[in-house]
Amino acid sequence: MPLTPGMRLGSYEIVAAIGAGGMGEVYRARDTKLNREVAIKVLPEQMAADPGALERFEREAQAVAALSHPNILAIHDFGVASGAGPGVAYAVTELLEGETLRAKLEGGALPARKAVEYALQIVHGIAAAHQKGIVHRDLKPENVFVTQDGRVKILDFGLAKATGPMGDATATHVATGTSPGTVMGTVGSALLWDENARMVGPRCGSDQGRRRRSRPTASGC
Repeated sequence: MPLTPGMRLGSYEIVAAIGAGGMGEVYRARDTKLNREVAIKVLPEQMAADPGALERFEREAQAVAALSHPNILAIHDFGVASGAGPGVAYAVTELLEGETLRAKLEGGALPARKAVEYALQIVHGIAAAHQKGIVHRDLKPENVFVTQDGRVKILDFGLAKATGPMGDATATHVATGTSPGTVMGTVGSALLWDENARMVGPRCGSDQGRRRRSRPTASGC
């Protein structure tokens, strides 16, 4: 059931709906403790009863919380509001004003200088995540947000994967429980580079030989 203005999730009061996607609904809300506006991502009711979906949702919150970078969406809180059934699982993030990179591209090609500016910010954010051993795995224009002042924010770490300190492909799968070689996210965006600096497509997207540098390097294609 969609949340309505005035409803409360803990100390957060819903103000208005912002949007919805496959893994959640997003609302503008007010933090009544700190008197600030925030965004709240809520796991859909039909998915909240699924232990796997709930676990993935919580792992996304944990993955983002482990990062602190100006080009990555900041998370403030995570919780499950008690109630009938499984309750309402939610993550509280900073509230962004602007539009996705996809929306910007629908208006036509970006000026070259602006495209380079956005690309550099994306690479900085992804590199910071990789330094923490987190690989996004679903980087695409829909998951990149441009604020009104031109700041780029990377969103949606729902398919993120934690790797070892050096991005070792043999490390534990923390964020999905998928098998090595499984292609996750949007296939068209799953390009990376092999050890000989050749661009390879999704069919070659196994964990074998993957390194932290693959996504930042492929961003330059």
